[in-house]
Amino acid sequence: MLILGIETTCDETSAAVVRDGREVLSNIVSSQIDLHAKFGGVVPEIAARAHLESLNAIVAEALTTAGITNPQSQLDAVAVSHCPGLIGCLLVGVAAAKGFAFAWQKPLIPVNHVQAHLYSVFLHDPDSTSSSNSQFTVPNSLFPAIGLVMSGGHSSLYHVHAFDHLVRIGQTQDDAVGEAFDKVAAILQLGYPGGPLIDQLAQQGNDRAIPFPLALLAKDSLDFSFSGIKTSVLYHVNGKKGRERDASSLTPQQKADVAASFQRSAAEMLIEKLRRAAARFETRSLIIGGGVSANSTIRRRVLELGTHLHLPVFIPPMRYCTDNAAMIAGLAHRLLLAGKIATLALETIATV
Repeated sequence: MLILGIETTCDETSAAVVRDGREVLSNIVSSQIDLHAKFGGVVPEIAARAHLESLNAIVAEALTTAGITNPQSQLDAVAVSHCPGLIGCLLVGVAAAKGFAFAWQKPLIPVNHVQAHLYSVFLHDPDSTSSSNSQFTVPNSLFPAIGLVMSGGHSSLYHVHAFDHLVRIGQTQDDAVGEAFDKVAAILQLGYPGGPLIDQLAQQGNDRAIPFPLALLAKDSLDFSFSGIKTSVLYHVNGKKGRERDASSLTPQQKADVAASFQRSAAEMLIEKLRRAAARFETRSLIIGGGVSANSTIRRRVLELGTHLHLPVFIPPMRYCTDNAAMIAGLAHRLLLAGKIATLALETIATV
């Protein structure tokens, strides 16, 4: 079964063709980082226009790379991320997917972008040799699992009974963890996107230098809050009123210490919620996904938690951590088998 996937939820335009939900025949991703870097974050209108300008070419490249010369006869379905995301960006992808599905007379499969991040562990990555990556050997016995999605817009915990049956058990109450990384990078005057820059700088710092507070909310809460630690970093760097000085007054080592201490604290909050969820719900494994799952400290700490709890940990290959259409087409295979097909009246949903 061959499915074309389309992903336009934020600032990556992507199209992919996946066979039988796992074998990635093509995965073309066009990043908009250069368009948004000067603004220090994603500008929704610019992102939507960029999707509109490039999507047809990205789809054509994905089809050609996958060896699809006649989509109407070779493809089995068209899948698209229709929620959650920036509404203008979602509209571009969904409109295109509807057009392709109608023209080729194929089923249209709606995919939840956040849930697809967890499915990324099922995607075959022929270049990966890491034992933490799933390849073709992820067993069905991994369910039920605790899934954690970490990205610029989402920090969500799921009790995963199957990849087409997920129950959200925790979510961010304010900033998502990826947003906090971007804002801390801005405070430190590092640039955009902040996640990789913080991770890189933190390698040179002392992660115990600054005791940033951990916002764990209520004793049994599975929700997240990252606005407090972001504010603590702001006051530490810029003064108690947040404007007495700035990062230019810090030495390189002091900047590295801030980055390392923030990163450790953010990881601690994520790991604690994973630990709580694993204690409360039946689980046979831990699954993480999303752009922040590429962070070296967080990956290491999740693996350590899995060892401590005697649970296997599944982490996507690095190329599938960030937004991509392969995860959309992959999950769509499961949804199609379950009969979860949309009509051409499919709507976009910004938040779920």
